[in-house]
Amino acid sequence: MRTLPYGTWPSPITPDAIVADTVRLSSVSLDAGRIGWLEGRPGEGGRNVLVRAGVRSDATARPADITPAPFNVRSRVHEYGGGAYAVSGDRIWFSNYEDGRVHAQAGAAAPTPVTVGGTSRFADLTVDPARRRLLAVRETHRDGAPPVNDLVAISIDDGSMRTLASGHDFFAAPAPGPDGRRLAWLAWDQPDMPWDAAALYLAELDRDGVPGAPLRIAGGPGCAAFQPAWSPDGALWCVADPEGWWNLHRWRDGELRCMYRAESEFGKPLWQLGTTTFGFDAAGRVVCTWRSGGAWRLGRLDPDGAMTTIPLPWTSIDSLAVDGSTAAFIGGAPDRSAAVVSLDLETGETRVHRASSALSIDERVLSRPVALGYPTGGGEEVAHGFYYPPRNAACRGPAGESPPLLVMSHGGPTGATSDTLNPMTQFWTSRGFAVLDVDYRGSTGYGRAYRERLYGAWGVVDVEDCVAGALHLAETGRADRERLAIRGSSAGGYSTLAALTFHDVFRAGASYYGICDLEVLAADTHKFEARYLDRLVGAWPAERDVYRARSPLHHAARIGCPVIFFQGLDDRVVPPNQAELMVNALDRRRLPVACLMFEGEGHGFRKAATMRRCLEAELAFYARVFGFEPADTLAPLVIRNP
Repeated sequence: MRTLPYGTWPSPITPDAIVADTVRLSSVSLDAGRIGWLEGRPGEGGRNVLVRAGVRSDATARPADITPAPFNVRSRVHEYGGGAYAVSGDRIWFSNYEDGRVHAQAGAAAPTPVTVGGTSRFADLTVDPARRRLLAVRETHRDGAPPVNDLVAISIDDGSMRTLASGHDFFAAPAPGPDGRRLAWLAWDQPDMPWDAAALYLAELDRDGVPGAPLRIAGGPGCAAFQPAWSPDGALWCVADPEGWWNLHRWRDGELRCMYRAESEFGKPLWQLGTTTFGFDAAGRVVCTWRSGGAWRLGRLDPDGAMTTIPLPWTSIDSLAVDGSTAAFIGGAPDRSAAVVSLDLETGETRVHRASSALSIDERVLSRPVALGYPTGGGEEVAHGFYYPPRNAACRGPAGESPPLLVMSHGGPTGATSDTLNPMTQFWTSRGFAVLDVDYRGSTGYGRAYRERLYGAWGVVDVEDCVAGALHLAETGRADRERLAIRGSSAGGYSTLAALTFHDVFRAGASYYGICDLEVLAADTHKFEARYLDRLVGAWPAERDVYRARSPLHHAARIGCPVIFFQGLDDRVVPPNQAELMVNALDRRRLPVACLMFEGEGHGFRKAATMRRCLEAELAFYARVFGFEPADTLAPLVIRNP
């Protein structure tokens, strides 16, 4: 074992190895003994491809691409999409990203358009077999006016369309009853986000499949409903949080009843439509997943209310689908990258159908996360996160020296981090960095009170938790107080810039498409988030002074350390001029600053070349700031005012 300065350790986890055969997995489905999922492929410019495979060991078990190029299975409803395809046997319907139209595909035949082109987008596609139609959330864009969202039915025979529900700002999760006589759905209105007050509605259908007067049966002010789903016996289930935690509920005979009460979260924030956390097995029992203590578990709820945990090696479970005796999901763990997994509920046998990364990380290099709860808010509250120590069996740091620390701030900000193996985190730890991935107050997975702690305090308590975590690790000898850096994307990029602006703790920062000016965001963002800041910051424009006070751009003179910016030029959520304004402000003050802009990238980078370049540039940036020589051969990086 060699003694080398932190940051200079040679690592087998290279940028090329990370992006090679790496895909983004999402949207798992089960139908007729086949599992389906979407693969976002950086090597194909981020194109989303529907892949299907048999769940049993037979000739159909091999995964096969269903979507031919250049079709891209992706929706832009709410800008974040979700629910972009539906399957029934060998028939598939999907939203095509380039034209926004719904297309149909049968077997190996070429896709054909179902809806006409124009100003509408579609998501949350759901097959209504009793009436030979698709149900969908439609978002219609009009020049000079906010988009209009409604719930529609699309004939699978001729593409004709009928509006089923309208009048709310947003709709989600159409759920036709198994008897064909009822329809449930979610709806909410601004300024609420779906995790604030999504309401669950139920309506009887007439002979033409049109809903009558809807009845609100769950959710509303102070309570958010999530994922309506019908059990085989005709009861309507959902997740709701009237007591502060997203728990399982059942509607039957005019009564909504909590079926399993726990200080655990069985729901997720509905950033993307089609998000699921439970389903029903062949016996009608609920198969569900929940988060507690930072980890996700899978279990089965019996009719008597007893929950049986199903032992699995995966601690992160997403996009759960259940059909008969099979469950399928995207699973991850500290020693496993995200993968599409099927589970035989009778035998307990699991099968990995597709891993998100082909990179194999040697146990001797693997850094495993340590769940932390540490004091924040002046010692009166607790924040959460995962600490990853530097690890590389071939190297050790100098005696008596602590490693540099990267604090990571997740996006959303209503979101959460995960302990799933992330090669990009291991990229840093294998080179001698420590990493703290923060679940700041405002994150999900810890109940409504923790989530709402950020309301009115975005840019304050999230930043406070990042700062407190860094200082906690420095004080306990797990990080070098003089080599603390912070990085984040989107909302996490805002937390990063706010931490650098309003606190003198970090010595460097990296902002990935981060928000610099809250006023610009409030005045120029898409409909889904148009009133999001009302809760996070304050009413706009009445509280303009608060917006200005918390915007890093208006206080750039307070930043005293180098910063690197990464920005997509096609970003519609955080416009590129946000990064440009901040870079120019720092440049005028002669601070070291770097900025990389990427053509063809939006909010969240999808191309392999972009991801590779970002890793190399960020490493080169820290090397220059902290004064070490990386073992990697890196492309030149232009830093203004070096």
